[in-house]
Order: sequence, then structure tokens, then C-alpha cells
Amino acid sequence: MAWNNGGQSPWGNPRPGAGGPWGGGGGNTPPGGGQGPDVDEMIRKAQEAVKRFLPGGGGGAKVAVAVALVVAAIWGASGFYRVQPDELGVVMRFGAFHRTTPPGLNYAIPWPVEAVTTPRVTRINRVDVGFRAAGDTGGRIVPQRDVLAESLMLTGDENIVDIDFAVFWRIRDAGEFLFNTRNPEDTVKSAGESVMREVIGRTQIQAALTEARAQIEQEVRSLTQAMMDQYGAGVEITQVQLLKVDPPAAVIEAFRDVQRASTDRERLRNEAEAFRNDIIPRARGEAERVIQEATGFRDGQIARARGEAGRFDAVLAAFSQAQDVTIRRIYLETMEEILRGNNMILVDDRLQGMVPFLQLDGQGGAGTQRAASPAVAAPILQQQRPVNQGASR
Repeated sequence: MAWNNGGQSPWGNPRPGAGGPWGGGGGNTPPGGGQGPDVDEMIRKAQEAVKRFLPGGGGGAKVAVAVALVVAAIWGASGFYRVQPDELGVVMRFGAFHRTTPPGLNYAIPWPVEAVTTPRVTRINRVDVGFRAAGDTGGRIVPQRDVLAESLMLTGDENIVDIDFAVFWRIRDAGEFLFNTRNPEDTVKSAGESVMREVIGRTQIQAALTEARAQIEQEVRSLTQAMMDQYGAGVEITQVQLLKVDPPAAVIEAFRDVQRASTDRERLRNEAEAFRNDIIPRARGEAERVIQEATGFRDGQIARARGEAGRFDAVLAAFSQAQDVTIRRIYLETMEEILRGNNMILVDDRLQGMVPFLQLDGQGGAGTQRAASPAVAAPILQQQRPVNQGASR
């Protein structure tokens, strides 16, 4: 190096009587033989610079004013703050709520006059009731566990049901959220649990387990929101979600047996309904058929009787006009009806002795002929002649 004289020390050869590596007999000298930094000289130069900066020359009062101005400028500049897009600025003046500021760059009077809090108003928060979700607390994994003091509830038909549900909420009014309630999350949780117990207390257990879940969620959400509005908590309940609705673990097997029995009862009832729906229309149809047949028979008999009565009236009218002819016609029709079922005998007056006749009733066979003796034929001939003679007259 330029300042190294080839001596043993890397800083150059010390002068005679030097007491240190900087050389010099009575103190430290910088490389090249100069003196070390003088603090008093530096302070003096800084004071001269301030004096040149201030108008009117130097003075201790002016230095104090300059320092005060610098401090005031720094203090005033510290009032600028930024609000993120998902946040809302809440300005408190002397600890009391004063105003809210939108996202972006804003300004507030620095501490201790005003203070700013920026809560996240668009984030959806969740509160679990009846259980605690699994998580990592302090490096220790905590599994999910039930909180029976919160989850066991009494239904409208005096049954116990185990319900786990979650309440989702967000900040609607930042000022009310920060100043009207001490612990908004606990308030939401307590209100949700209270309303759920009220709604379940009016609901049957079967409906709570099956078709009424959506109705329960909607009713609990609206009632919890009404309670939050009454408290002025500045919270909006966005959703209530039922995660588990079961009987208590101690009686769940017995409850399942009851459910199976209820299912069998419903199945048998449906089968009976189907049988009834099948047999009743058939019986009604059969009854209607019998009624129609009876009605037809009745109408036929009435019509037939009326016809017979009309025919008799007609015959009576004809009889009153010509009694002899009517009597003969009735006699001939009556004899025709009587003789229609007897054997037919053909008699010839010119036949002497045996009278042949033809058997027409089929008892002797087709084409069978039999001769009648004169003793038999004579009475028959005597019976037939008056009929023939009467007919000829």
C-alpha cells in the first residue's frame, strides 16, 4: 500500500515513541499519519449547517424550533393509512367511534387524537355449535369432538336429538360490530344455539330427521338475524347449516329398531291400501252389474205384464162384440195347445178294418209304422168326427 513503509506493522512503520498502530507519540493517527475523527468538530459542523439553514442566523431557540418542526412533520405524516379491498376503516377519536372510511389511501389525525381499526367486512366467518372441529393448537393436533351440552336438544314430541350445526356470518356494520357487543362471535354462537333449541322444541323428531331440515335451517337463520338486529351487533347471518341430526348415541340402536318397525308398518299400510283400491272398485262394479240386471229384469217383467194386460183387454173388447166366435176361437186355440203334445193319428174314413198310422214323435224310430186294431181306431174315429163336422160347419 501507499502508506506502508515496509515496516512490521501493516499500518506502516510507527514513529519513534509511538504507542499504537496509528503512529504518533501521544495518540492514535489514521493511516498516512493523520489524526482520528473528532466528534466535537462534527457537532460543530452540524450546528453551523443548521444555522445556515435557519433564517436570521443561529441560536439555541431556533434549533429547538427546527427540531419541533421536523417532529411535527413526521407526526403528521404518520396519519396516512391504507384500507385493503376486503376491509373497512373505522376511525375512533379519543376512543369513541367517529366515522368509517372506504378501501384505499385515507388520512386520520395521528395518535393520540384518532386511531384506526380495519376489520375484514367481506370475510365469511363460521361458528360451530355442538362440536369442535379438528385443528392444530400450539403444535398439537386436536381431533373433532362433540359437545353434548350444546348438541342435545328436546323435540316437540319429548324426544332427545343430537344436533351439530354451523352458523356462517359476516360484518354488516363495522361501527356496531366493534362497539355494541363485547364478543360478537360468542354472541352469534349463543343466539344460534338458543334459536335452534326453540325451533327444535316445536318440531317432531321424525320431521327433524327427514324432510324438515331445510325448513329448520331457514327458520333458525331468520330468527337469529332478527336477534342480532335487536342487539345492534352489526352482523349479517348468511347461512345456517345442519351437519348432523341423530338420536343420542346411547339409544340409537333402539331408535333404529323403532324406525324399522315404522317402515314395516308403512309398507303394510301401503299394501292394504293397494288391496283396498283394487277390491273396492271391483265390488262396486259387480254391485252395479247386479243392479243393472235387476233393473232390466224388472223393466222386462213390467213391460211383459203390461203387454199381457193389453192383449187381455183387446180380447175382452173383441169378446164383447162377438161372443160366439170368440168362444169358438178360444176353444180351438185351447185344443190346439192340448193336442200339440199328444201322438198324431191320421184316420181315413174309407179304410175298413185295420187303420195304419205313422208314429211321428220319434219313439218308434224314423219311418216306423204301426197298425191300430179296429177296437182302438173306432173310438178315435168317433172322437175325430165331431171335430171335423164342427170345423166343416
